[in-house]
Amino acid sequence: MIFELRVYTVRPGTVNQVLEASGTVAREIREGDKYGKLEGHWASEIGTLNQYVHLWSYEDLPTMLRLRKELSEKPEWKKKYVPLILPHLIRQEVSLLEPVLDMKQPNGENNFHELRTYQLRPGTAKNWAAQMAEAMPVREKYSKNIGLWVNVTPDPNKVTHLWSYATWEER
Repeated sequence: MIFELRVYTVRPGTVNQVLEASGTVAREIREGDKYGKLEGHWASEIGTLNQYVHLWSYEDLPTMLRLRKELSEKPEWKKKYVPLILPHLIRQEVSLLEPVLDMKQPNGENNFHELRTYQLRPGTAKNWAAQMAEAMPVREKYSKNIGLWVNVTPDPNKVTHLWSYATWEER
């Protein structure tokens, strides 16, 4: 299993348009999860603003590359979706993630999510993530971990994890 984390930084005031286009037009063209499974998508409210974050999963890297290529070649993708979001995009970041723990579903809907990324010393990410995984049962007494990953590219010295909270106050 491999995960693809995409972060789109968009022009101020346009994140809702990008969310709408991604949640309707793109989902229809993608025929649900035919071109990768959407694990979640969010807009940033803290930290760097004006960002649309989406997380996809694939069976493996060759499958991901094949499906991304097929999607990019679909005429309706090029004619309907890309023109909707391209004028709003300032920056696009893509990271490939290797899971350390199986991804879990959040409890309930409309939760507050916190995506954390740790920049580590070269060569220490896998060991650090393994230690984090061992500590997870204790840490999950306070909040639910959705996923824990070691970044594969573009920076293999990062670890990313996703937390879910029912409310902001719970955080």
